[in-house]
Amino acid sequence: VCVVGAGAIGGYMAVRLAHAGHDLSAIARGPHLAAIRANGLRLTEAEQELVATEITATDRITDLGPQDVVLLALKAHQIAAVVDDLPALLGPGTVLVTLQNGIPWWYFQKLGGEFADRVVETVDPGGVLFNAVDPDRVVGCIAYPAATLAEPGVVRHIEGNRFPVGELDGSMSDRVKMVSGLLEEGGFKARVLDDIRSEIWLKLWGNLTFNPISALTHATLVDICQFPMTRTLAATMMTEAQSVAERLGASFRVPMERRIAGAENVGKHKTSMLQDVEAGKPLEIDGMLGVVVELAEITGVEVPTLRALYACTSLLNRTIQAEGIRIRGAPLTG
Repeated sequence: VCVVGAGAIGGYMAVRLAHAGHDLSAIARGPHLAAIRANGLRLTEAEQELVATEITATDRITDLGPQDVVLLALKAHQIAAVVDDLPALLGPGTVLVTLQNGIPWWYFQKLGGEFADRVVETVDPGGVLFNAVDPDRVVGCIAYPAATLAEPGVVRHIEGNRFPVGELDGSMSDRVKMVSGLLEEGGFKARVLDDIRSEIWLKLWGNLTFNPISALTHATLVDICQFPMTRTLAATMMTEAQSVAERLGASFRVPMERRIAGAENVGKHKTSMLQDVEAGKPLEIDGMLGVVVELAEITGVEVPTLRALYACTSLLNRTIQAEGIRIRGAPLTG
């Protein structure tokens, strides 16, 4: 098993799977890679600490041979940079499990209907991934856990252990059951779904809402949900997104208020986008919000609130990148 992108979520999965006895390799870079090579990859959880010292860590995909399973845990905007190297990991039966937040590049592949085989330009400009990755290899997976990279080589798991999986065509294949079994051996809940796209929307529903609001306000999930104006804003954004999703044939098994309550219950957690703002990293804004604006255009659905938030967070992202800054609160002194 190879984890491409052994950051917070990828690292969490790698340690758990290594402890379950699987032969693990991981793609990482910089100080994080150096720390894994020196001390192994450490996972801290509420009730335990695990260290995986047997992981083969490298920053060169081409150093590794074909795998049984590849867990693609990079952020959406990072995948194109490695797509030319991915074939080094792919043998005849290798399964590529995608773990991105947001709408994946393969969304319209194996979908059928009026929107079949469209390229999702926001997350896959020019259809690079659409054309380079064989959809027959892909199994979709949604990562629900919250985790952070506490320091190089150390992943802190906050909560959650669900990684539902599904074939792009909804079939209950032997290989999707194999992927589910593999993940469950690592201690994860990995139900096989017959409609992975609806589950993608369910996860994205919260992400496209709470990530941008938190990035702009520096507020945690509980603060956003308990402040009346931002709770209303979140509900408006979710309603617009639901209209787009339903036009594409997706359905929501959880009512909106329950989804908002779920975010509130996570508590004082900083979203991944807020963490990126504070670290001065590129924001995963196109894959979460820009892509929904694109799908709204494809389907003819009006999404004025989503457009407004997309504009603001896009400019924030440009400011962070252009000026090379990180933005985080500093206590007033004196």
